[in-house]
Amino acid sequence: MSETLTLAPSRERARGRRETRGALMLLGPSLIILGVMVAYPAVLMVIQSFTDYTVRNKVQGTLPDFVGLENYVALFSQSDFPAVLLRSLGLMVVLTVLIMGFGILVAVLMTRLGRGWRITVSVGLLLAWAMPPLTATVVWGWIFDTQYGVVNWALNALTGTTDWTNHSWLLSPWSFFLVLTIIVVWQGVPFVAFTTFAGLGQVPAEVLEASSLDGATGFERFRLIVFPYLRSVLTVVLVLQIIWNLRIFTQVYALQSRGGIAAETNVLGTYLFRQGVGEFGATAAIGVVMVILLLTLSWGYVRTTLKEEEL
Repeated sequence: MSETLTLAPSRERARGRRETRGALMLLGPSLIILGVMVAYPAVLMVIQSFTDYTVRNKVQGTLPDFVGLENYVALFSQSDFPAVLLRSLGLMVVLTVLIMGFGILVAVLMTRLGRGWRITVSVGLLLAWAMPPLTATVVWGWIFDTQYGVVNWALNALTGTTDWTNHSWLLSPWSFFLVLTIIVVWQGVPFVAFTTFAGLGQVPAEVLEASSLDGATGFERFRLIVFPYLRSVLTVVLVLQIIWNLRIFTQVYALQSRGGIAAETNVLGTYLFRQGVGEFGATAAIGVVMVILLLTLSWGYVRTTLKEEEL
């Protein structure tokens, strides 16, 4: 009897080791890919951020000098990076609020529509969502074009003047970001709308019916009943929108190519791209700051995911 009790734990340990080896064999290819594609570039970027590595070192094959925190000090004291960072954070807040607000409203509207109208709205959202960002920016760029844009024509028609003829929407930073906001929100709303609409399907209909019979208004039903069911979904969507809106690049760069002034409209993505010619050490410092910022913002998503797994 004692021998049987002694063998049982050893068998369990042997089975645990076999399962561990099997898991590592299955995860091995993914871990190798992550190491090559993510870990190695990240470590190299951090190391280069503490050096004066430039294109001269790359061409001559020489090692750069270690400069410590000099790149970071120069980044925040001798460049316009602080202004770009504040601009990017402000734009991120505006985009996130608009996308989340309109997305939730569209999702609630879809629950009130009939089948035909719901399909029509879904197709329209899918078309906006499926369009590549560069294509969408080109299309909206033509809509706001200085000479042939339909917006200038419509404003002239509404005001009965020619004040909007040859008006450029991209020269002024404020109107530039207005156009950019329209493009990004137009493409960002579908994801929030579809995700929220799927989450609304989890709300029990009998609970909503009971609250309606008790005299609760539409806003009260959403705040007290619907929102608790959607809290986890909306938290994940919110964090993802914050990260995506902070990493925006294609739309900004495309609009700058159509006439926007880069020095006054740069965000983190375009600033990193334009500052990266030859100055690898300084560029790596910008990348490290961006990674730290994104990790800080994404911590909420990671914490929410871990909490859900514990339940």
